[in-house]
Amino acid sequence: MNDKFVDQDPQETQEWIDALEAVVSFEGSDKAQHIIGTLIEKARVHGIDIPYSANTPYINTIAPEEQDNYPGDVGIERKMRALLRWNAMAMVSRANKYTSVGGHIASYASSCTLYEVGMNHFFKGPKHEQGADMVFFQGHTAPGMYARSYMEGRLEADQLRNYRQEVDGNGLSSYPHPWLMSDYWQFPTVSMGLGPLMAIYQARFMKYMQARGLAETQGRKVWAFLGDGEMDEPESRGALQLAKRENLDNLIFVINCNLQRLDGPVRGNDKIIQELEGVFRGAGWNVIKVIWGSGWDRLLSKDVTGKLIERMGEVVDGEYQAYKAKDGAFVREHFFGKYPETAELVKDMTDDEIFRLTRGGHSPRKIYNAYKRATESQGKPTVILAKTVKGYGMGQYGEAANTAHQQKKLDLEGMKYFRDRFSVPISNEELEKDIPFHRPDEDSDVLKYMKERREALGGDLPSRQDTAEPLPVPDLSVFKMLTEGTEDREMSTTMAFVRIISILLRDKKIGPRCVPIIPDEARTFGMEGLFRQVGIYDPAGQLYEPMDSDQLMWYKESANGQVFQEGINEAGAMSNWIAAATAYANYGVSMIPFYIYYSMFGYQRIGDLAWAAGDSRARGFLMGGTAGRTTLEGEGLQHQDGHNLIQFDHVPNCLSYDPTFAYEMAVIIRDGIKRMFNEKEDVYYYITCMNENYSHPAMPEGSEEGILKGLYSFKKSEAKHKNKVQLMGSGTIFREVIAAADMLENEWDVAADIWAAPSFNLLRRDGIETTRWNSMHPTEKPKVSYCEATLSGAKGPFIAATDYIRDYPNRIREYVPGEFYVLGTDGFGRSDTREQLRKFFEVNRYYVVVESLKALADAGSIKPEVVQKAIEKYGIDSEKTYPVHA
Repeated sequence: MNDKFVDQDPQETQEWIDALEAVVSFEGSDKAQHIIGTLIEKARVHGIDIPYSANTPYINTIAPEEQDNYPGDVGIERKMRALLRWNAMAMVSRANKYTSVGGHIASYASSCTLYEVGMNHFFKGPKHEQGADMVFFQGHTAPGMYARSYMEGRLEADQLRNYRQEVDGNGLSSYPHPWLMSDYWQFPTVSMGLGPLMAIYQARFMKYMQARGLAETQGRKVWAFLGDGEMDEPESRGALQLAKRENLDNLIFVINCNLQRLDGPVRGNDKIIQELEGVFRGAGWNVIKVIWGSGWDRLLSKDVTGKLIERMGEVVDGEYQAYKAKDGAFVREHFFGKYPETAELVKDMTDDEIFRLTRGGHSPRKIYNAYKRATESQGKPTVILAKTVKGYGMGQYGEAANTAHQQKKLDLEGMKYFRDRFSVPISNEELEKDIPFHRPDEDSDVLKYMKERREALGGDLPSRQDTAEPLPVPDLSVFKMLTEGTEDREMSTTMAFVRIISILLRDKKIGPRCVPIIPDEARTFGMEGLFRQVGIYDPAGQLYEPMDSDQLMWYKESANGQVFQEGINEAGAMSNWIAAATAYANYGVSMIPFYIYYSMFGYQRIGDLAWAAGDSRARGFLMGGTAGRTTLEGEGLQHQDGHNLIQFDHVPNCLSYDPTFAYEMAVIIRDGIKRMFNEKEDVYYYITCMNENYSHPAMPEGSEEGILKGLYSFKKSEAKHKNKVQLMGSGTIFREVIAAADMLENEWDVAADIWAAPSFNLLRRDGIETTRWNSMHPTEKPKVSYCEATLSGAKGPFIAATDYIRDYPNRIREYVPGEFYVLGTDGFGRSDTREQLRKFFEVNRYYVVVESLKALADAGSIKPEVVQKAIEKYGIDSEKTYPVHA
């Protein structure tokens, strides 16, 4: 509004306002909205600048007259929530009375009503005729879910007593962890920000499964329970536009706006609810604000001057927090007391009555109506912004305090206060002896009601089930074109992967289950043929004629397309991959996701999601394209990966490989299908693939086991030379190793056996397991690691070279039966040709030869002068600074 404008005709202005009121009264808010929108558009045509605001007044979105009656038994549900709050508090307090394992009380205290309205009236379970809803429970509220399961009889008191004490068994994990509680939790959510992002892509994948006819998902919803502080994470907001663009009306965010993060206010000087409303409304979401409880409706109806709404809007969150940390007299003076009009509204109320004016997130009826409207919304996702009090019910022992998140237990007086606040039937004598749980008798109205409501909605939540049928394993012979070698034809391992996935897509049983996921680099990877072959998924289909429609591999989008073309969005693509990789548990259908991307933009960019994938028991393939520090010509420092193989090995159930040849790629992927989708093993694969073209040999006979375990004999030397070395490598640098073996034999009279090592990581894991077994069984015959057993009897020193930092092959040093020398690509990358990069990082064939000769010199087998001669022959600069810090 133009503040300098002086209204010369207030009567005319009032007439316009009266006209609007009449439209609202007689034709409804939809008609009024249409008229206002039309006027705004017309004004803009005339160049009138209309200020944009994504905010509505700081009141509830749903007016009292629009509310439905609450369908539940209010009295029973109140008793139920009281017991749930008590048992959750008791569980955390007990754990911290007898141990120091931590835990959280305040988060569930603030969100209990939000969950219970859903549990009793909305969240569909696995036996529901429409299928189960997927609920992303906020991580810090896990004690509340355990408390409910205890009341339902799903968990026993001993398990609650062992909260956060899992090592000896019969315990409960700290947060939602599918890996640790595989039949209970579905989604790991406590790494804040991942829940919102994964929920969006789960809702999208749900639509994908329906569109492709692989699962019936109509009517299922994805609910994500989030914290207002959590919404500051970039991942929390990063994909909001996708949810609207793809009309994910199966997605509901419930943001618990208790106005506090871990150390204090989320927005002490502002309003987080108003900020989030603007963000979500601007992104096209349906926004429902649940700010005030039912007690405020009477005051708002009396607010004929508008001063109460004005006061609600001007108070900042830091003040709102203080109101709930103080008392009714403080609220009367500092909130209502600012204006005579607002003070008048509460003059007949006591201080206690003022303090009992609840926030919307603690009102079952307000929450019910918000959920109902959200589930009925069509064409767009919904966010519910529910205002609550952190530590609700804890009073002076943490309610609305900055320290609430750190509250791990209550002392005796605190427990008595909590008990009395919620009328929990526990005596002082019981409290003085212990911190007891309370579960009513089986025939009590509370337990009967609780179980009846869950049965009507389809059964237990949280719940995780693997009901997927095992998939058949393709015979290795279907990859014959790769295992028999390419002869003179050159190809990259990336192209080998493309051929593998093309073969799989043609399989009638496996093909429909494959989910190719590609960032905005399909043409880089040579995968654009999939666009035409199976189509790019887009729920809108293709609303235009692509400019390349006259070409063979045109850009084809389809409502039932199979490929996800994610654009420049690694975190989103990884979240989509996780949704596909856990489909066996969430849809009862095994899907085989292949996500290919620049390897440099892998773990270091989405490591938290890679870890969450492990926790989620994801099954699928991550393909690190253009992998290695020297294979990607020209791109330079930020694109050349020399470390992701080590980083992915940090995920305990991730199996990582660095294959050189097409037959290795085929063997590894086939094994992955067998282990993950036939034998249902909860692992996933990280496989590197490169963009360097070369010919590929046929698979050596008997090498399959070694390929999968990480080491096999590629070629035994037939030379009769006195001196001998053992060369090993992986990826494209293995070809430099092969060339070096030939140079050693022909130029330096040194025989060289060649070992392919597709996975130094798996060799290390086997070595660790073997060493531990030997330590724990001192009286038995020691076992020998696979690495040591395979290399046993090999003569001469061992030299390894890869396109990765030295730490990668060095991981097997203690399992190599001899002196071990390693070449690697430590340091920052460079823009240049492959040849120059390998020279710069000292991993080319010449350096392999020199290192081999040096190893023999160290052993006294040749003179040091021979090494110096090789250095001079190959023009190696001995004084060059190694690029580890360059």
